[in-house]
Amino acid sequence: MDGIYLDYNATTPIDPAVAEAMLPYVHGLFGNPSSGHAFGIAAREGVDLARRQVSTMLGCSEDDLIFTSGGTEANNHAIKGVAGAYRHRGNHIITSAVEHPAVTEVFRFLEGQGCKTTYLPVDEYGMVDPRQVEEAITPETVLVTIMHANNEVGTIQPIAEIAQIAHRHGVLVHSDCAQSVGKIPVKADDLGVDLLSVAGHKLYAPKGIGALYIRPGVQLEKFMHGANHEGNRRAGTENIILMAGLGKACELIERNLDEYSTHMAAMRDRLEQGLLASGHDARVNGHPEKRLPNTSSVGLRELEADRILFGLATVAASAGAACHSDQVELSHVLEAMRVPTEYAMGTLRLSVGRFTTEDEIDRAIAEITETVARLSPVNIAAN
Repeated sequence: MDGIYLDYNATTPIDPAVAEAMLPYVHGLFGNPSSGHAFGIAAREGVDLARRQVSTMLGCSEDDLIFTSGGTEANNHAIKGVAGAYRHRGNHIITSAVEHPAVTEVFRFLEGQGCKTTYLPVDEYGMVDPRQVEEAITPETVLVTIMHANNEVGTIQPIAEIAQIAHRHGVLVHSDCAQSVGKIPVKADDLGVDLLSVAGHKLYAPKGIGALYIRPGVQLEKFMHGANHEGNRRAGTENIILMAGLGKACELIERNLDEYSTHMAAMRDRLEQGLLASGHDARVNGHPEKRLPNTSSVGLRELEADRILFGLATVAASAGAACHSDQVELSHVLEAMRVPTEYAMGTLRLSVGRFTTEDEIDRAIAEITETVARLSPVNIAAN
Protein backbone atom coordinates (compact mmCIF):
# COMPACT_ATOMS: atom_id res chain seq x y z
CA MET A 1 0.00 0.00 0.00
CA ASP A 2 1.26 3.46 -0.92
CA GLY A 3 1.75 6.06 1.75
CA ILE A 4 3.98 6.92 4.68
CA TYR A 5 3.00 4.92 7.74
CA LEU A 6 3.67 6.78 11.00
CA ASP A 7 1.14 4.97 13.19
CA TYR A 8 3.18 2.02 14.47
CA ASN A 9 1.73 2.43 17.98
CA ALA A 10 -1.69 1.58 16.56
CA THR A 11 -0.46 -1.60 14.91
CA THR A 12 2.57 -2.94 13.07
CA PRO A 13 2.96 -4.89 9.83
CA ILE A 14 3.90 -8.53 10.16
CA ASP A 15 7.64 -8.92 9.84
CA PRO A 16 8.52 -11.11 6.80
CA ALA A 17 10.45 -13.49 9.06
CA VAL A 18 7.38 -13.79 11.27
CA ALA A 19 5.14 -14.58 8.31
CA GLU A 20 7.59 -17.25 7.17
CA ALA A 21 7.58 -18.87 10.63
CA MET A 22 3.78 -19.13 10.49
CA LEU A 23 3.58 -20.80 7.07
CA PRO A 24 4.33 -24.41 8.10
CA TYR A 25 1.27 -24.31 10.38
CA VAL A 26 -0.86 -22.79 7.64
CA HIS A 27 0.01 -25.35 4.95
CA GLY A 28 0.74 -28.62 6.71
CA LEU A 29 1.18 -28.84 10.47
CA PHE A 30 -2.52 -28.55 11.28
CA GLY A 31 -2.79 -31.03 14.14
CA ASN A 32 -4.40 -30.35 17.50
CA PRO A 33 -1.54 -29.76 19.98
CA SER A 34 -3.47 -31.76 22.60
CA SER A 35 -3.60 -34.90 20.42
CA GLY A 36 -1.14 -37.71 21.13
CA HIS A 37 -0.53 -38.80 17.55
CA ALA A 38 2.19 -37.54 15.20
CA PHE A 39 0.08 -34.68 13.83
CA GLY A 40 -0.64 -33.38 17.33
CA ILE A 41 2.94 -33.85 18.53
CA ALA A 42 4.28 -31.78 15.62
CA ALA A 43 1.87 -28.98 16.49
CA ARG A 44 2.73 -29.26 20.21
CA GLU A 45 6.41 -28.80 19.36
CA GLY A 46 5.48 -25.54 17.65
CA VAL A 47 3.58 -24.32 20.72
CA ASP A 48 6.51 -25.22 22.95
CA LEU A 49 8.97 -23.41 20.70
CA ALA A 50 6.81 -20.28 20.65
CA ARG A 51 6.45 -20.32 24.43
CA ARG A 52 10.21 -20.70 24.79
CA GLN A 53 10.84 -17.76 22.43
CA VAL A 54 8.44 -15.44 24.28
CA SER A 55 9.65 -16.44 27.73
CA THR A 56 13.29 -15.96 26.70
CA MET A 57 12.51 -12.42 25.60
CA LEU A 58 10.75 -11.70 28.91
CA GLY A 59 13.44 -13.45 30.96
CA CYS A 60 10.98 -15.79 32.64
CA SER A 61 10.27 -19.49 32.85
CA GLU A 62 8.17 -21.11 30.15
CA ASP A 63 5.79 -22.29 32.88
CA ASP A 64 5.07 -18.67 33.85
CA LEU A 65 3.56 -17.76 30.49
CA ILE A 66 0.15 -18.28 28.94
CA PHE A 67 -0.95 -17.31 25.46
CA THR A 68 -4.00 -15.08 25.04
CA SER A 69 -5.94 -13.58 22.15
CA GLY A 70 -4.11 -10.28 22.59
CA GLY A 71 -3.17 -7.52 25.01
CA THR A 72 -6.77 -6.74 25.90
CA GLU A 73 -7.46 -10.29 27.03
CA ALA A 74 -4.17 -10.40 28.93
CA ASN A 75 -5.11 -7.23 30.82
CA ASN A 76 -8.61 -8.51 31.52
CA HIS A 77 -7.28 -11.85 32.71
CA ALA A 78 -4.73 -10.24 35.01
CA ILE A 79 -6.95 -7.58 36.59
CA LYS A 80 -10.19 -9.53 36.87
CA GLY A 81 -8.23 -12.61 37.87
CA VAL A 82 -6.57 -10.89 40.83
CA ALA A 83 -9.75 -9.10 41.88
CA GLY A 84 -11.58 -12.42 42.00
CA ALA A 85 -8.88 -14.60 43.52
CA TYR A 86 -7.93 -12.15 46.28
CA ARG A 87 -11.34 -10.75 47.14
CA HIS A 88 -11.05 -12.40 50.56
CA ARG A 89 -8.01 -10.18 51.26
CA GLY A 90 -9.34 -6.89 49.95
CA ASN A 91 -11.47 -5.13 47.38
CA HIS A 92 -9.34 -2.16 46.29
CA ILE A 93 -7.31 -1.78 43.10
CA ILE A 94 -5.15 1.10 41.86
CA THR A 95 -4.29 2.37 38.38
CA SER A 96 -3.30 5.62 36.68
CA ALA A 97 -5.26 8.30 34.85
CA VAL A 98 -3.47 7.61 31.56
CA GLU A 99 -4.11 3.90 31.02
CA HIS A 100 -5.39 2.31 27.83
CA PRO A 101 -9.13 1.47 27.68
CA ALA A 102 -8.11 -2.20 27.93
CA VAL A 103 -7.40 -1.34 31.59
CA THR A 104 -9.76 1.51 32.39
CA GLU A 105 -12.82 -0.30 31.03
CA VAL A 106 -11.95 -3.32 33.18
CA PHE A 107 -11.90 -0.97 36.16
CA ARG A 108 -15.32 0.38 35.18
CA PHE A 109 -16.66 -3.17 35.06
CA LEU A 110 -15.22 -4.05 38.45
CA GLU A 111 -16.61 -0.86 39.94
CA GLY A 112 -20.03 -2.13 38.90
CA GLN A 113 -19.26 -5.29 40.84
CA GLY A 114 -18.58 -3.28 44.00
CA CYS A 115 -14.80 -2.99 43.67
CA LYS A 116 -13.14 0.12 45.10
CA THR A 117 -10.79 1.88 42.69
CA THR A 118 -8.20 4.66 42.67
CA TYR A 119 -6.96 6.53 39.59
CA LEU A 120 -3.60 8.16 40.27
CA PRO A 121 -2.82 11.52 38.65
CA VAL A 122 0.25 12.12 36.49
CA ASP A 123 2.56 15.11 36.18
CA GLU A 124 2.96 17.34 33.12
CA TYR A 125 5.07 14.64 31.46
CA GLY A 126 2.52 11.88 32.02
CA MET A 127 4.56 10.31 34.83
CA VAL A 128 3.11 8.62 37.91
CA ASP A 129 4.72 9.60 41.22
CA PRO A 130 5.63 6.41 43.13
CA ARG A 131 5.04 8.26 46.40
CA GLN A 132 1.41 8.70 45.44
CA VAL A 133 1.18 4.98 44.80
CA GLU A 134 2.24 4.34 48.38
CA GLU A 135 -0.16 6.95 49.70
CA ALA A 136 -3.03 5.32 47.83
CA ILE A 137 -2.42 1.83 49.18
CA THR A 138 -4.78 0.74 51.94
CA PRO A 139 -5.15 -2.52 53.91
CA GLU A 140 -7.80 -3.44 51.31
CA THR A 141 -5.53 -2.99 48.25
CA VAL A 142 -4.79 -6.16 46.29
CA LEU A 143 -3.45 -4.84 42.98
CA VAL A 144 -1.62 -1.91 41.39
CA THR A 145 -1.69 -1.85 37.59
CA ILE A 146 0.36 0.79 35.76
CA MET A 147 1.30 0.67 32.07
CA HIS A 148 5.00 0.42 31.29
CA ALA A 149 4.91 3.03 28.52
CA ASN A 150 2.12 5.28 27.37
CA ASN A 151 0.64 4.61 23.95
CA GLU A 152 0.02 8.30 23.15
CA VAL A 153 3.05 10.21 24.42
CA GLY A 154 5.55 7.40 25.04
CA THR A 155 6.36 8.27 28.66
CA ILE A 156 7.99 5.33 30.47
CA GLN A 157 6.75 4.76 34.01
CA PRO A 158 8.99 3.86 37.01
CA ILE A 159 7.51 0.36 37.23
CA ALA A 160 10.38 -1.22 39.19
CA GLU A 161 10.13 1.44 41.91
CA ILE A 162 6.35 1.13 42.02
CA ALA A 163 6.64 -2.66 42.31
CA GLN A 164 9.04 -2.39 45.24
CA ILE A 165 6.65 -0.08 47.07
CA ALA A 166 3.62 -2.27 46.40
CA HIS A 167 5.38 -5.44 47.46
CA ARG A 168 6.39 -3.88 50.78
CA HIS A 169 2.67 -3.66 51.45
CA GLY A 170 1.89 -7.15 50.16
CA VAL A 171 0.20 -5.80 47.02
CA LEU A 172 0.49 -7.43 43.59
CA VAL A 173 1.62 -5.45 40.52
CA HIS A 174 0.55 -5.76 36.91
CA SER A 175 1.94 -3.80 33.96
CA ASP A 176 0.51 -3.44 30.49
CA CYS A 177 3.64 -3.69 28.34
CA ALA A 178 1.90 -3.64 24.98
CA GLN A 179 3.74 -0.52 23.83
CA SER A 180 7.14 -1.14 25.40
CA VAL A 181 7.95 -4.65 24.17
CA GLY A 182 10.14 -4.44 21.08
CA LYS A 183 11.18 -0.83 21.72
CA ILE A 184 12.93 -0.94 25.10
CA PRO A 185 14.11 -3.84 27.30
CA VAL A 186 11.22 -5.62 29.02
CA LYS A 187 12.27 -8.28 31.52
CA ALA A 188 9.83 -9.48 34.17
CA ASP A 189 12.40 -9.66 36.95
CA ASP A 190 13.92 -6.28 36.14
CA LEU A 191 10.49 -4.67 36.36
CA GLY A 192 9.66 -6.68 39.47
CA VAL A 193 6.06 -7.20 38.38
CA ASP A 194 3.80 -10.12 39.19
CA LEU A 195 1.84 -9.93 35.95
CA LEU A 196 2.82 -8.55 32.54
CA SER A 197 0.77 -8.22 29.35
CA VAL A 198 2.07 -8.54 25.77
CA ALA A 199 0.19 -7.69 22.55
CA GLY A 200 1.42 -9.39 19.39
CA HIS A 201 0.27 -6.88 16.81
CA LYS A 202 2.30 -4.12 18.46
CA LEU A 203 5.56 -6.01 17.86
CA TYR A 204 5.32 -7.18 14.22
CA ALA A 205 3.37 -10.34 15.01
CA PRO A 206 -0.22 -11.01 13.89
CA LYS A 207 -3.34 -9.52 15.42
CA GLY A 208 -5.30 -11.84 17.69
CA ILE A 209 -2.37 -13.16 19.76
CA GLY A 210 -0.79 -12.02 23.02
CA ALA A 211 0.66 -13.36 26.21
CA LEU A 212 0.40 -12.95 29.97
CA TYR A 213 3.30 -13.49 32.34
CA ILE A 214 2.20 -14.78 35.75
CA ARG A 215 4.78 -14.87 38.53
CA PRO A 216 4.88 -18.25 40.34
CA GLY A 217 2.58 -18.27 43.34
CA VAL A 218 0.18 -15.65 41.98
CA GLN A 219 -3.39 -16.90 41.95
CA LEU A 220 -5.87 -15.84 39.28
CA GLU A 221 -9.55 -16.55 39.04
CA LYS A 222 -10.05 -18.55 35.84
CA PHE A 223 -10.90 -16.34 32.87
CA MET A 224 -11.70 -18.93 30.18
CA HIS A 225 -13.53 -22.13 31.14
CA GLY A 226 -13.28 -25.39 29.26
CA ALA A 227 -10.56 -28.02 28.87
CA ASN A 228 -7.23 -27.78 30.69
CA HIS A 229 -5.18 -25.98 28.03
CA GLU A 230 -2.33 -23.64 28.99
CA GLY A 231 -1.64 -25.44 32.23
CA ASN A 232 -5.36 -25.35 33.06
CA ARG A 233 -5.22 -21.54 33.11
CA ARG A 234 -6.86 -20.71 29.76
CA ALA A 235 -9.19 -23.06 27.96
CA GLY A 236 -9.34 -23.32 24.18
CA THR A 237 -7.45 -25.22 21.51
CA GLU A 238 -4.14 -23.45 20.92
CA ASN A 239 -3.88 -21.27 17.81
CA ILE A 240 -0.48 -22.51 16.76
CA ILE A 241 -0.37 -20.34 13.60
CA LEU A 242 -0.53 -17.13 15.62
CA MET A 243 1.59 -18.48 18.44
CA ALA A 244 4.36 -19.31 15.99
CA GLY A 245 4.20 -15.75 14.74
CA LEU A 246 4.41 -14.24 18.21
CA GLY A 247 7.26 -16.53 19.13
CA LYS A 248 9.31 -15.57 16.08
CA ALA A 249 8.60 -11.87 16.66
CA CYS A 250 9.91 -12.17 20.20
CA GLU A 251 12.99 -14.04 19.00
CA LEU A 252 13.75 -11.18 16.61
CA ILE A 253 13.39 -8.68 19.46
CA GLU A 254 15.65 -10.65 21.76
CA ARG A 255 18.29 -10.76 19.03
CA ASN A 256 17.99 -7.26 17.55
CA LEU A 257 16.48 -4.91 20.15
CA ASP A 258 19.43 -2.51 20.29
CA GLU A 259 19.43 -2.15 16.51
CA TYR A 260 15.67 -1.60 16.41
CA SER A 261 15.70 0.98 19.22
CA THR A 262 18.62 2.93 17.76
CA HIS A 263 16.99 3.12 14.34
CA MET A 264 13.60 4.16 15.69
CA ALA A 265 15.11 6.87 17.91
CA ALA A 266 17.02 8.29 14.95
CA MET A 267 13.87 8.40 12.82
CA ARG A 268 11.79 9.95 15.62
CA ASP A 269 14.40 12.62 16.35
CA ARG A 270 14.71 13.48 12.66
CA LEU A 271 10.95 13.83 12.43
CA GLU A 272 10.63 15.98 15.54
CA GLN A 273 13.49 18.25 14.60
CA GLY A 274 12.02 18.81 11.17
CA LEU A 275 8.58 19.65 12.50
CA LEU A 276 9.83 21.91 15.29
CA ALA A 277 11.98 23.80 12.78
CA SER A 278 9.03 24.40 10.46
CA GLY A 279 8.24 27.78 11.98
CA HIS A 280 4.83 26.91 13.43
CA ASP A 281 4.45 27.17 17.22
CA ALA A 282 4.68 23.56 18.43
CA ARG A 283 5.56 21.53 21.52
CA VAL A 284 6.44 17.90 22.20
CA ASN A 285 4.24 16.20 24.80
CA GLY A 286 5.61 13.58 27.18
CA HIS A 287 8.83 13.13 29.10
CA PRO A 288 11.82 14.62 27.27
CA GLU A 289 14.07 11.66 28.13
CA LYS A 290 12.10 8.81 29.70
CA ARG A 291 10.03 7.93 26.67
CA LEU A 292 9.80 5.33 23.95
CA PRO A 293 12.36 5.71 21.14
CA ASN A 294 9.68 5.61 18.44
CA THR A 295 6.93 7.88 19.77
CA SER A 296 6.44 11.59 19.18
CA SER A 297 3.40 13.52 20.39
CA VAL A 298 3.55 16.94 18.76
CA GLY A 299 1.08 19.68 19.65
CA LEU A 300 0.58 22.33 16.96
CA ARG A 301 -0.82 25.51 18.46
CA GLU A 302 -4.30 26.72 17.51
CA LEU A 303 -4.85 23.96 14.95
CA GLU A 304 -7.20 20.96 14.93
CA ALA A 305 -5.56 17.56 14.67
CA ASP A 306 -8.32 15.93 12.66
CA ARG A 307 -8.20 18.71 10.06
CA ILE A 308 -4.44 18.23 9.75
CA LEU A 309 -4.85 14.48 9.26
CA PHE A 310 -7.64 14.99 6.74
CA GLY A 311 -5.37 17.30 4.79
CA LEU A 312 -2.52 14.79 4.55
CA ALA A 313 -2.42 12.93 1.25
CA THR A 314 0.10 10.20 2.09
CA VAL A 315 0.97 10.34 5.82
CA ALA A 316 -0.87 8.02 8.22
CA ALA A 317 -0.86 9.13 11.87
CA SER A 318 -3.21 9.52 14.84
CA ALA A 319 -4.83 12.49 16.54
CA GLY A 320 -4.69 13.48 20.20
CA ALA A 321 -8.06 15.18 19.96
CA ALA A 322 -11.31 14.84 18.06
CA CYS A 323 -13.28 17.89 16.95
CA HIS A 324 -17.08 17.72 16.84
CA SER A 325 -19.00 20.82 15.73
CA ASP A 326 -17.75 23.59 18.02
CA GLN A 327 -16.31 21.25 20.64
CA VAL A 328 -12.88 19.67 20.92
CA GLU A 329 -12.68 16.31 22.69
CA LEU A 330 -9.17 15.88 24.06
CA SER A 331 -7.68 12.49 24.81
CA HIS A 332 -7.83 11.53 28.47
CA VAL A 333 -4.03 11.30 28.45
CA LEU A 334 -3.48 14.90 27.35
CA GLU A 335 -6.16 16.06 29.79
CA ALA A 336 -4.51 14.20 32.67
CA MET A 337 -1.17 15.80 31.72
CA ARG A 338 -2.87 19.20 31.66
CA VAL A 339 -1.54 19.99 28.19
CA PRO A 340 -2.81 23.49 27.28
CA THR A 341 -5.90 23.20 25.09
CA GLU A 342 -4.42 25.34 22.32
CA TYR A 343 -1.70 22.68 21.86
CA ALA A 344 -3.70 19.58 22.82
CA MET A 345 -6.36 20.20 20.18
CA GLY A 346 -3.68 20.12 17.49
CA THR A 347 -1.71 17.15 18.81
CA LEU A 348 -0.55 14.47 16.39
CA ARG A 349 0.75 11.12 17.55
CA LEU A 350 3.52 10.14 15.16
CA SER A 351 5.05 6.73 15.78
CA VAL A 352 7.84 5.28 13.66
CA GLY A 353 8.93 1.67 13.30
CA ARG A 354 11.77 -0.59 12.31
CA PHE A 355 10.86 -0.24 8.62
CA THR A 356 10.65 3.58 8.59
CA THR A 357 13.21 5.22 6.26
CA GLU A 358 14.88 8.62 6.22
CA ASP A 359 13.25 9.35 2.90
CA GLU A 360 9.82 8.68 4.37
CA ILE A 361 10.59 10.96 7.32
CA ASP A 362 11.74 13.79 5.07
CA ARG A 363 8.68 13.47 2.85
CA ALA A 364 6.42 13.35 5.91
CA ILE A 365 8.00 16.51 7.32
CA ALA A 366 7.44 18.31 4.03
CA GLU A 367 3.81 17.21 3.74
CA ILE A 368 2.89 17.90 7.36
CA THR A 369 4.63 21.29 7.27
CA GLU A 370 2.83 22.26 4.06
CA THR A 371 -0.53 21.16 5.49
CA VAL A 372 0.03 23.00 8.78
CA ALA A 373 1.01 26.18 6.91
CA ARG A 374 -2.13 25.96 4.81
CA LEU A 375 -4.34 25.53 7.90
CA SER A 376 -2.55 28.13 10.01
CA PRO A 377 -4.97 30.76 11.36
CA VAL A 378 -2.72 33.48 9.91
CA ASN A 379 -2.93 32.06 6.40
CA ILE A 380 -6.66 31.37 6.70
CA ALA A 381 -7.26 34.96 7.80
CA ALA A 382 -5.17 36.24 4.91
CA ASN A 383 -7.30 34.31 2.45
